[in-house]
Amino acid sequence: MKTDPLKDTELHDKINRETARINWSELERHFANGAVVWVSHELDLVEAALRIAHDDKEHIARWMSEGKLAKVSDAQALAWQSTNALLWASVLSPFVLVQEDKAAPKDTLH
Repeated sequence: MKTDPLKDTELHDKINRETARINWSELERHFANGAVVWVSHELDLVEAALRIAHDDKEHIARWMSEGKLAKVSDAQALAWQSTNALLWASVLSPFVLVQEDKAAPKDTLH
């Protein structure tokens, strides 16, 4: 029986505690390895990490098809590099999920 990722409070709390702001320059090597995943402002970063940890293929596939979850594009990486953007990040090995600060101006490089 598949468990509901949103009821996994222990993992949710762990992910939440380990989510932090980080400069893009510290993530570039992970980007070079294809391991950085962009999360839209429309999604909660911790919930996205939780669903990925639970291998919730249904939500992940839907978010990808809706353009709400994707590997970071070259254009995003260049834009973030030019400003050494400060991003929210959550490590979910082998991936690093990132999301722009919701208070920051939104760009159109998704």
